[in-house]
Amino acid sequence: MEKVRKSILKYIEKNSRVDLKELAILIGSDEITVVNELAGMEQEGIIKGFHTLIDWSRTGVERVTALIEVRVTPTRGEGFDKLAKRICKYPEVTSAYLISGAYDLLITLEGKTLLEISTFVSERLSPMEDVMSTATHFILKKYKDYGITMFSSEKAERMPVTP
Repeated sequence: MEKVRKSILKYIEKNSRVDLKELAILIGSDEITVVNELAGMEQEGIIKGFHTLIDWSRTGVERVTALIEVRVTPTRGEGFDKLAKRICKYPEVTSAYLISGAYDLLITLEGKTLLEISTFVSERLSPMEDVMSTATHFILKKYKDYGITMFSSEKAERMPVTP
């Protein structure tokens, strides 16, 4: 069953809208097994949710995304988890990672304006106990997200070659 699960996970990670009958054929299984495995993996917390990737720049919706590096003092007995759990409770926070390097946490924030993000960092994040410093990086343009290139589907025209 482990092989079936791995096959299902690899496929739905790239295409969560696949027809389950089609998925069963693709991985060499039957539809009932696929349905049962998916339900089991959701119940076990292996599958945490399904994501739709949207190119917000094409919608006219104002949206700013920022990556915030956070240096913290780990809490005895809980390490970085206590602060990370607190940060994750904010709806503006779309992701949080423990990372290696000069900073400890990498937080992704979304807001309507640069000011909104800056205010969040300066008034909510930076003053938190155990936060030593932050560095904010605004995303200006996305070229690839979740393995999907964000370029338009129009064909690029070649530049004319002149002698």
